Amino acid sequence: MSAAAPRFTLFSRSQLIVLGLLAATPLLDLAMPSLQLSAPMRTIVTSAILALGLNIVVGWTGLLNLGIAAFAALGAYAFAILTCEIYPFQVGFWWGVLLAGAFGALAGWLLGAPTLRLRGDYLAIVTLGFGEIVQDALKNLPAVTKGTQGINPLPAPTLGMMEFSSETPVRWFYLYLAILAVIVFLCRNLEFSRLGRQWFAVREDELAARCMAIDPDKVKLKAFAMGAALAAVAGALIASQLSSTGEPSNYDFQMSILALCIVIVGGIGSITGVLVGSIVMVGLNNVLLPIATQSLQRAGIGSTGNVLTSPDNYKFLFFGLALVLMMRYRPDGIVHSAKAVKK
Repeated sequence: MSAAAPRFTLFSRSQLIVLGLLAATPLLDLAMPSLQLSAPMRTIVTSAILALGLNIVVGWTGLLNLGIAAFAALGAYAFAILTCEIYPFQVGFWWGVLLAGAFGALAGWLLGAPTLRLRGDYLAIVTLGFGEIVQDALKNLPAVTKGTQGINPLPAPTLGMMEFSSETPVRWFYLYLAILAVIVFLCRNLEFSRLGRQWFAVREDELAARCMAIDPDKVKLKAFAMGAALAAVAGALIASQLSSTGEPSNYDFQMSILALCIVIVGGIGSITGVLVGSIVMVGLNNVLLPIATQSLQRAGIGSTGNVLTSPDNYKFLFFGLALVLMMRYRPDGIVHSAKAVKK
């Protein structure tokens, strides 16, 4: 008897709820204009895309990647070189994003081919080293990457007659949210596809997967390339949002750790968990802490010059506390995946 064909759906109910909540966020700006949430919410969206790429590698395939920020950097610089007016290509926003994703997939493939036979800590060290190499290479190739100055200006998105600029943050946010929704749809289809089931099989038991005629090396390589492609797309969107690649040091180990924290806190292997984790981890840093700081300053309690009374100075303490509490009371994450690894 042949196996039943995988069942594809648009979104799960939980994914629709989270995406709907994100879509409703700009409405808060109408009630409280001082919040100005549209700009920081774009950072939540790009972080979610980055973490979705990492989730394919870590959550679905069981490979520890500590260099996902390197692929975001490659995507940002590929987008910049393909679109900035100082280079001869100038392919435009949409082609720039697509080609940046393709370049990220190629980079992931080239890194994964010689290293994916490694396991556990050894693979983590290799990806960590790759992240440092990419940073140094971008800094020391000023003829191509402009070194620490970054490449700018970069084009804003284009969509028909619509204009996107700093004056239209809500329009920009909804475009990024639409891109996130498309990526969530693709990831959900991958999750239930033949390839997705192979990723889960390799994660659970590589030897058993080999006995089922699955080539673990090829499967891991595809996961690495797909995760790198999504990370590169996130990097391209970040660069377009800032109209600059920024310094190569912006794509450091801290960005990789933040993406890993999003996956762990949200729920390893869960698409909905990644979305929730992005809201919790990035929202804490980009939305709640600035609001808390401004509220305390208006109340005369703290100031930017006082390091003891500014909540923003304690953000890493809050991140660490969140991780400790999650590992203690909910080790499977906020949203438990039905396919999570059983220990």
